[in-house]
Amino acid sequence: MSIRLRLALQFGSILAVTLLLFALVIYFATQQSRRNEFTQSLFKRTLVVGHAYVAGQEGRADVGEEASYRRYLRQLYRTLPAEQGRVYDAKNRLVFREGQGAARPAPPAWLAEVRRTGQAVLEPETNYHETVGLLYRDARMGPLVVVASSVDEDSRQQLDELRQLLALGFLAAVAAAGAGSWFFAGRALRPLRRMVREVDGITATDLSQRLTRTGETTDEIGLLTQRFNRLLDRLEAAFVGQRTFVRDASHELRTPLTALIGELEVSLLQAERPPAEYRRVLQSTLDSARQLNSLTNGLLQIARASDDPSQVPMAAVSLDDLLLQAHEQLLRRHPTCRVDLDFGETESFVVRGNEALILSAVLNVLDNACKFSKDTGGTVTATLAHRRNHLSLLVSDEGPGLSAADLQQVFVPFFRAASARAVPGHGIGLPLAARIMALHGGTVRVESEPGQGTQVWLEWPVPERS
Repeated sequence: MSIRLRLALQFGSILAVTLLLFALVIYFATQQSRRNEFTQSLFKRTLVVGHAYVAGQEGRADVGEEASYRRYLRQLYRTLPAEQGRVYDAKNRLVFREGQGAARPAPPAWLAEVRRTGQAVLEPETNYHETVGLLYRDARMGPLVVVASSVDEDSRQQLDELRQLLALGFLAAVAAAGAGSWFFAGRALRPLRRMVREVDGITATDLSQRLTRTGETTDEIGLLTQRFNRLLDRLEAAFVGQRTFVRDASHELRTPLTALIGELEVSLLQAERPPAEYRRVLQSTLDSARQLNSLTNGLLQIARASDDPSQVPMAAVSLDDLLLQAHEQLLRRHPTCRVDLDFGETESFVVRGNEALILSAVLNVLDNACKFSKDTGGTVTATLAHRRNHLSLLVSDEGPGLSAADLQQVFVPFFRAASARAVPGHGIGLPLAARIMALHGGTVRVESEPGQGTQVWLEWPVPERS
């Protein structure tokens, strides 16, 4: 079932139930009002019957007056259908009856209720037939119960007409509401249908398309369009980054592979070579294999640093101990590099994270500093500091520095600045460190000027105290 049909049915059902309840209230309120009006009319006629009966009893000796009284009653009773008038004496004996149709005896209990309350309506009555009783007091005859009954034919006709009118109005209103809800639901969902058509036209090969923004941007459709376009922006950036990463990774992998294959092919072209030449070829091949291994490890680390943070095991990590461990590994790679460590005055530097990944980030930054300071013979300084809401590790070198243009791209994988082309590497150290720090909720900042060296800050948020 479509949303349009579901909305139309829901709105139509709510309106139909509301109209039905409203029609029932109108009908029963009108019925009760008509009944009350009719019973009040019957009570007035009981007074007439009572007065006429007493007057008739006082003037029974005059035959002409009695005949005139009879004619008056017959003319009075013709005004209401099937009207009857009865009078009961103090002993509940029927002493007077006048009217049309057969008289139904009044229940003694009901007559007693009339005497006790002064007036009452006989319940229940059917087919619009009403019977009322009134206590009529006369000084000579005592308390009399006057009963009047009739059929409310006017109410029957008017309520029949009201039922027909309400039924027709109900059906017409439900039909109009159904058509209106179908129409307006279609108009409200028109932007969604347009969005579906536009989304169908977006493919993985062309993520530059965006959903058209129409109408209010603060309504639900406008907000959905904005959120979807932002999602497409992120997807497009991810796809572009992925394609760039694959292209650059392929280029970096091809370079050592080409060198390795070239060395092996050249060595096979000559039948015999001296042992020193074979040693040189094997050493060159080993260097290319190591380069491939280093690059592959870097790619794997980047992939690992891009994992879901919830899937990475976290624990308390002591940065000062980790820095000492990184310093030890760094000296094995660069024995001639001078690295000064400064732990400040803070007793401990503890963050929550994955020790292997944080060690990789610190080691990459220190390795870059040593490589770029090698030619100048400068000193690398690593300083741990505790700020108000974060812990930081500052790594400073005395290398050639970076230009402003190169500084904007240092976190792009495989980017190599012009001043770093002669330095061994693949351009994945800082991008890897940035991803690892982002995985831990931290940041990486780089400041550099040509000829003034480079400063790299690794910053971690201070863990909450338990």
